[in-house]
Amino acid sequence: MQGLHLTGDLFDCGCSQAFLTDLTTLSKLCREATLEAGLTVVDEKYHVFPEYNGQPGGITGAVLLAESHLAVHTWPERRGVTLDVYVCNFTADNSGKAQQLFDALLVAFRPRRQVVNRIVRGDLNAAPAGAAAPQETQQDELIFDWLNAHAGYGYTAKACLETIQSPYQRVEVYDTHQFGRLFRLDGRLMTSEGEEFFYHECMTHPALLAHPNPQSVLVVGGGDGGSTEEIFKHPSVRRVVMAELDAAVIDVARRYLQQIHRGALDDPRLQIKIGDGYDYVKHCDEKFDLVVLDLTDPDTPAFHLYSEEFFRMCQRVLNPGGLMTMHLGSPVYQPATVQKNARNLRRVFQHVAPMALFIPLYGSLWCLGVASDSVDPRTLPVDIIAQRLRDRRIGALQYYNPEVHQALFALPNFVRQLTSEDEHASVRMAA
Repeated sequence: MQGLHLTGDLFDCGCSQAFLTDLTTLSKLCREATLEAGLTVVDEKYHVFPEYNGQPGGITGAVLLAESHLAVHTWPERRGVTLDVYVCNFTADNSGKAQQLFDALLVAFRPRRQVVNRIVRGDLNAAPAGAAAPQETQQDELIFDWLNAHAGYGYTAKACLETIQSPYQRVEVYDTHQFGRLFRLDGRLMTSEGEEFFYHECMTHPALLAHPNPQSVLVVGGGDGGSTEEIFKHPSVRRVVMAELDAAVIDVARRYLQQIHRGALDDPRLQIKIGDGYDYVKHCDEKFDLVVLDLTDPDTPAFHLYSEEFFRMCQRVLNPGGLMTMHLGSPVYQPATVQKNARNLRRVFQHVAPMALFIPLYGSLWCLGVASDSVDPRTLPVDIIAQRLRDRRIGALQYYNPEVHQALFALPNFVRQLTSEDEHASVRMAA
């Protein structure tokens, strides 16, 4: 009969162990998610497997629905879960309810990777008398990123365009309804076609316009090319070196993210160095006017690039009058991370200027920072910024302008406290 069948194989789940091994916890989750979705529970049955090698066994179970069924099986030793949701659409369209149930369980189990199948079953051209013909439904997939242990943010994707497991990380590109093509690393949202300008313009232009004549730039990370594309809008820039860990990121960006890098990855002024950015900077004998740390989060292969030691290495490769920019994290969801990054910057550089803006893809207020031993971008007058934009013939910007420059450094009080020079400032928001 007509219906919607959703299946999911969930890997490396970040949920509490109780969801995988405790019958009361798992059955409550399934029952409450089912009722919240508006589906009808008729009966439920679970089996708990015995311990194996001293470890708790998994659970298999099924919830019988008036509309059909939910089935779940957990593998705690693998941190894995399989889901199976089927609803009949013979007399009414229950597809939305099924999707809500499936997505609620997906979010609860918190997989770092998932394989989802959506099957529309039955004869789409045949329907019983008096019933509406079933409609073909879009095969959307929920892609979700956790901002901390208690909060996350996500989108529905029309399709997964590419998945590559490189030696360093899982590289994915999705086509989404909200922001077009979206780029993800190890389950973390990185950038997207529809809103990349929020991040990339503010990561580059406040520092570049604070420099009277930037000519050389080092980008550590940034393999999607978005920061480099903004940098090349400054005509004085003659050379950009990109130290990117993963060649797979460059390859995927060239094939799928043209609307983000706009050809910058193939600009003759760009030299791409594949390898660890830490090692590149450590052994670098070249000087730069700007260093851009366009990195993944600290709990990724980039963790050692957030250290005071690495910031001192970046300081060493800056020309006199040079600046460095980086993202600090979310002051709402990652206050301790923001505080630590700001503190390490202040231990190295004379001037540290934190910025705050909302970044849509991340679903949160976010902090960036500009650091220098001789330049404070906060002191740059609006008229000087406007004049430099005119002189450099930079007009195709979607977020940044002279007035926004000043606003970026106007921080809410709690962000001031997190990023202040007082190393003993308290972190008032839960990490």
